[in-house]
Amino acid sequence: MNVPQVLLSTTSVFPEASTSAFELSASLGYDGVELMVGVDSLSVDIDAIAKLADYHGVPVRSVHAPTLLVTQGTWGNDSWEKLRRSGEAVRQLGGDVVVVHPPFRWQRDYGKTFVDGIATLNADFDDVKFCVENMYPWRTPAGNIQAYLPGWDPTDFAYEHLTLDLSHASTSQRQSMDFVHAWGSRLAHVHLTDGKGSLKDEHLLPGEGDQSAWDVLAEICSRGFEGHIVLEVSTRRARSRAEREALLGESLENIRRTMSAAVPEKG
Repeated sequence: MNVPQVLLSTTSVFPEASTSAFELSASLGYDGVELMVGVDSLSVDIDAIAKLADYHGVPVRSVHAPTLLVTQGTWGNDSWEKLRRSGEAVRQLGGDVVVVHPPFRWQRDYGKTFVDGIATLNADFDDVKFCVENMYPWRTPAGNIQAYLPGWDPTDFAYEHLTLDLSHASTSQRQSMDFVHAWGSRLAHVHLTDGKGSLKDEHLLPGEGDQSAWDVLAEICSRGFEGHIVLEVSTRRARSRAEREALLGESLENIRRTMSAAVPEKG
């Protein structure tokens, strides 16, 4: 059985640039990075990213497609072309996962064909998993806005591979452990983070919120999970590079300690 690899999301070093994620991943001992395409100008240049990964000896294991609200203009306006380009990018970089957000409600045509389209991509890219991520209702003082098509909760749709984001689960006022149990083998990728159920997507450090993050990690590892564990958190609180490095280093130590205790021993 393969032990899950622990990756650092390039968003976890914001407001520093993607280059810092590679530097910190190398110095702290992460197994690789997840590239958020569109987070800065470098992240859209896959040839430059490949050179950066080679220089630091830090592989890119997964790519987050530019499907966020703030990356809608990245790599053009054709949503399916963005996903195919993301698949080609992660393949070029030697990774095997593309993280995908469901369409926004105003992307009606894209949303109508999304479930079948993701199935087609998974069939066409047999060495890459397109993993649809759980999102959340947009909560306002006036009520919830259902912002995603065909829905923010991927549980009841026929997606082969899913990404669990613990902060998104918190924002949706759900428990990540329930998703783990409901999804079973469809759980292919994890954004390890946390939240306290506020109106905004908080991306706290694991253990700082209401998601029982360490219990969730232990549970999936005990089940033989072989996907990637990605630390995708906000470190904006850090007042210096040294402070950011300390936060990310401590999180990695806690992740590895939890995994070591939970992964079944080989018989």
